[in-house]
Amino acid sequence: MIAAAGRVIGRTGPGFTLAEVAAEAGVATGTVMHRFGSKHGLLVAMTRAAVEGVRAAGGGHDDVVDVIVDAYADLDDPSAAANNLAQLAVDLTDPDLRDLMAEFYAALEQRLETVVAAAHLPGAPQPALAARILAALADGSAVHWSARPVGSLRDRLREDVTAVVDGWRRPLSKGTRT
Repeated sequence: MIAAAGRVIGRTGPGFTLAEVAAEAGVATGTVMHRFGSKHGLLVAMTRAAVEGVRAAGGGHDDVVDVIVDAYADLDDPSAAANNLAQLAVDLTDPDLRDLMAEFYAALEQRLETVVAAAHLPGAPQPALAARILAALADGSAVHWSARPVGSLRDRLREDVTAVVDGWRRPLSKGTRT
């Protein structure tokens, strides 16, 4: 049902209904209501699943670019990206969902921090700062791409993140390390 909800949000944005989710999942609307209680409950469950997905992906990749590209893979359609971003804007007005989004970003940054720390990036800032920069870059790239979808989001993320990471592969001059 959570995957079905993700597909429905990708098609319709924040105006989605539990009936649409039920139809997508092939179950009765009452089943969705019984499982999640409300649209808010479904969004909470979806966000918790996303957090757990990032945490579970822990050892999947050892490449910074791949970690980011995989994290944003579901948005690689301009309409789905725009609808998910619209849902995110609504979610950020809800304290519970905003707190869960903070958990999601903390998990993503922790994963990126681990990968950055293991990579040979002598020009990078400290891993925690590098992770935060990369997560912000990915978000910005996704927003820009959803407005001007030239090529695929995966390609845009790969290009943008690679440009930063390649710069960090070069050592900094003396006294410039952050």
